[in-house]
Amino acid sequence: QVQLVESGGGSVQAGGSLNLSCAISGSSYSLPYVGWFRQAPGQEREGVAAVYRSRTNSFYADSVAGRFTISQDNAKNTVSLQMNSLKPEDTAMYYCAASWYRGDWWAPRTYDYWGQGTQVTVSS
Repeated sequence: QVQLVESGGGSVQAGGSLNLSCAISGSSYSLPYVGWFRQAPGQEREGVAAVYRSRTNSFYADSVAGRFTISQDNAKNTVSLQMNSLKPEDTAMYYCAASWYRGDWWAPRTYDYWGQGTQVTVSS
């Protein structure tokens, strides 16, 4: 049973930073595709960043490019999202997701497994 557990959310002021971590367990093999999504109240879940782990290819939404960085620690089987220069519009629940198969990285339908989410709140 694959499980994803996010941590690292919290409340910060605009311009601050947070580092989210996604711990992946329950599989003998590393799921190759891992993404971060976010969902604000009343809005659709949107893709923020993703990584193709075996080739270390990474992808970012335009709204976070240059501010967020996705990285992986294969020894710990974790994928992190470093978020800098945070803005109030970054406020949302952030979810980690993983998939065995490649698809549209930004689309929730691509992913088979999801974490429970961690809240990020950015105040102005």
